[in-house]
Amino acid sequence: MSHNTLVEIRNLSRFYGALQAVRDVSFTIRQGEVLGFLGPNGAGKTTTMQIISGNLAPSGGSVTIAGHDLLEDPRAAKSQIGYLPEQPPLYRELTVDEYLDYCAALNHVPRARRVQARDNAKERCGLHGVGRRLIGNLSKGFQQRVGIAQAIIHLPPVVILDEPTVGLDPIQIREIRALIRELGKEHGVILSTHILPEVQATCDHVQIINKGELVLNESIEGLEHHMKSASLTVAFHRPPAQAALEKLPGVKSVRLEKEGRMHVFHEPEKNPTDDILRLAVDNNLGLYEIRPGRLSLEQIFLELTTGVADGIVNETPAIPAELAT
Repeated sequence: MSHNTLVEIRNLSRFYGALQAVRDVSFTIRQGEVLGFLGPNGAGKTTTMQIISGNLAPSGGSVTIAGHDLLEDPRAAKSQIGYLPEQPPLYRELTVDEYLDYCAALNHVPRARRVQARDNAKERCGLHGVGRRLIGNLSKGFQQRVGIAQAIIHLPPVVILDEPTVGLDPIQIREIRALIRELGKEHGVILSTHILPEVQATCDHVQIINKGELVLNESIEGLEHHMKSASLTVAFHRPPAQAALEKLPGVKSVRLEKEGRMHVFHEPEKNPTDDILRLAVDNNLGLYEIRPGRLSLEQIFLELTTGVADGIVNETPAIPAELAT
């Protein structure tokens, strides 16, 4: 494990009886990186998060947190983690200050440093004005901030956030995303979500898990390249047969559009532009338009998890919609 690698997952698997919920998952997280962990419901996201946080034993594989093996030295490994589960572990009858003091004690922050730790967490999470208020009387957005504050109060190098913006209004979502980006400067952050714009807004790296297996592991820059280069829109005055385009090297599928246009899906590394031009000239097809298409992250997600990529967006993409829960 290199000096700035905070999490190293190797060949992780988990069985529930005969059902394999996680299959041979491997990845690393470095300091200053926000990893978006995407997947449809039941894909194995939460199981993986529970294993990494030490709340669930793996059936196989290894988890190393900041140099500590989670199975061999669980106490040391867990001390390097801050965890916000999907349902924040809040005590509604306590004030924010009382609760954060309690969390500091749970995380073995020395008594002399607890007030400083509490104030630091409140400052980073925008909670300074609500320290004396009961948690039960706060809005859901502020309760989520308190949940993140408890996860970072002991300054762990690794922060795991499971669906941190579910149920928040648009302003609260924007604020929490800004907070996650801020955390990503000093910590290694794992953000488990099914909200696709969240990944594009906050993450440096994205992984998609489906049926327990990683089907995509890519940087946001690499993903942007994939989104821009995976398809073409072409238009002919005398359109060829769909099968003629589908036979070209690198072409995966062709879909007919309006007004003689066709949308050509291709392998990212095999752009068929030259072959399409040659086909058009040799057969006098009257090619009058050819341009890169653009896949949204939602379409890539659907293609990887269902084999379907509908509603292709050309040139300026629409904002990807939140998938139904």
